[in-house]
Amino acid sequence: MYKAVLFDMDGTVLNTLGDLADGMNYSLRHFNMPEREERELKTFLGKGPAYFVRRSVAEGTPEDLCRQVQDFYEEYYDAHCQIKTAPYPGIRELMKRLKNMGIKLAVISNKQEPAVKVLAERHFPGLLELAVGTGPSIPCKPDPSAVLSAMERMGVRREESVYVGDMDVDLNTAKNAGIDCIGVAWGFMGREKLESLGASTIADTAEELGDIILESK
Repeated sequence: MYKAVLFDMDGTVLNTLGDLADGMNYSLRHFNMPEREERELKTFLGKGPAYFVRRSVAEGTPEDLCRQVQDFYEEYYDAHCQIKTAPYPGIRELMKRLKNMGIKLAVISNKQEPAVKVLAERHFPGLLELAVGTGPSIPCKPDPSAVLSAMERMGVRREESVYVGDMDVDLNTAKNAGIDCIGVAWGFMGREKLESLGASTIADTAEELGDIILESK
């Protein structure tokens, strides 16, 4: 059985799409740029706020203006990240189940760290050992640095750990960190796409995810 489970946040443990889309469109309006449909913004997620902004802004936007939009977006989103966001069905129960079995839990996200910590504390109080987002000294996934650092801080080895996520970046993060990965079908990418990317293990529900984790090894 694994000793540690490291979760992605957006699209894995929390459905954050509504607040992310609202935050981005508010920022685009502020800079007099065209808004985007939520379904389009969904395809820009997973690689951190800088990527999200660059894909969302008007084509040809200069780099310095992209930086201004990102700063504005991050400040706005940090203050408005809890309006529509909620855990996926069964996630809190899953975390309690795993924690009761003595498994250490963490969230490693490409979302900016202030919002990660706010959301983790609101939705999963007392359940997580760590909640880590990106920042000046924390590179975005699929760079494995945040995952490897979290494992070291939790005192677990690669073979004792598993990463759980919903997107290609999560599969690649686990691969780069040298740990197992479980995909979730309910997230932003979906089962079919994950399978096409080579995901070998995919859970359709939180309960099934728990069974896979507890029955491992």
